[in-house]
Amino acid sequence: MRKHWRRGTAAVAATIVLGSTAACGGGSSDASGETTLRVIVNITPNLTQEYWKGLFAQYEQKHPGVHVKLELTGTISAGAKLNQDLAAGDPPDIAQQIIPTKENAQLFTDLSDQEWTKDTPLAQQHEIEGKRYLVGVGEQIQSLVFYNKAAFAKAGVDPAAIKTLDQFTEAMGRLKAAGFQPLQTAGQWVPGAQFSMTADAGVLTADPEWTVKRTGKKVSFADSGYVKYLQRYQSWIQQGYLQKSALGLTYTDGQAAFLAGKSAMYVMGSYFVPSADKAKKSDEIGVFSMPTDGAYPSGQFGNVADPYVVAAASPHPQEATELVRWLVTDKEAVRSQLAADGNLRKGFTYEMSSLGKQVQQILEAAPSVLVKAGERQPIDGYTTELNTQVQSLYTGSSAQQVAEGLDKWWNSQS
Repeated sequence: MRKHWRRGTAAVAATIVLGSTAACGGGSSDASGETTLRVIVNITPNLTQEYWKGLFAQYEQKHPGVHVKLELTGTISAGAKLNQDLAAGDPPDIAQQIIPTKENAQLFTDLSDQEWTKDTPLAQQHEIEGKRYLVGVGEQIQSLVFYNKAAFAKAGVDPAAIKTLDQFTEAMGRLKAAGFQPLQTAGQWVPGAQFSMTADAGVLTADPEWTVKRTGKKVSFADSGYVKYLQRYQSWIQQGYLQKSALGLTYTDGQAAFLAGKSAMYVMGSYFVPSADKAKKSDEIGVFSMPTDGAYPSGQFGNVADPYVVAAASPHPQEATELVRWLVTDKEAVRSQLAADGNLRKGFTYEMSSLGKQVQQILEAAPSVLVKAGERQPIDGYTTELNTQVQSLYTGSSAQQVAEGLDKWWNSQS
């Protein structure tokens, strides 16, 4: 998660630089015949620098003369890093954790003529005007509530009985009364992401085409189910179920607090599982599908896992495309990446913890996976704006003000 695109001058600058860089062209190797591929990768508690080095070392062993140089992100998004590099006239070859949109598709190589791409996860859903710019390793599901089993037992809460938002809120009250912080959050990108994991499960299950309709100005945030979810979220802040001080935490700190037992529940995607496994906490944690005000179980808000794009301005387009092909089709490379971030892919299995198996069961029971991609892709920059607006609930904005703010921003971009 953690994949926000910036709109405006940075993207414009990147487009301008793209044209000049592509016109110059680049050789496929240096004078010695060696090729160095620069790859932007996202650094997370699961996908560490050491992990990436180990993964790419396997490729280098099989492809003598090819070297992979990591371009690390952590504090900024992969999209922002790409824009910085393009604006500096120093394009990378590959970027991980970027979802192309209609507005920025020209920054990436069209891979539609590569036959192997059509069988990669969610490839069709991410096509833009029939062209395939992105390929991924697997799938994530994100409308999940992880819970501390001991906290639930002490508070007398039955997770199997939580299917509606009323029941979810009631459980928070009982957990707080038992001495626990009910729901863990953090700063950075986390509030907006957790809100999406909560609200999209309900709103998009009821109307999978909601985002398409919003783009066509047929619906609005201020006159839709999103307001009810914003009101719920605001009430959780007001009742102390979400701590205002948590906005000062990093994503990693928030996750660590939940793993340490300082909070009872944690809304997060399937990529949380490897962190629980690594901390040897998986058997102490359970998980259930996000409660909604509608159907239960709902569709799972999800996404392509470990997506890759080849920069259109790459100095080594053929070599870059070959590395991406290996990343998303080589069986061992795929299994490694799936296991590292707790992701899933049809036809691929790996050893799972008890917690991972629970997530797999939720996916199997879900009526659909709700993907915001292709025609259902929000306007570029939406996730960043949503995060800003949701965080304003912590400083006094009302649910209605946030919904109207989202509408005002969306309308200003189109």
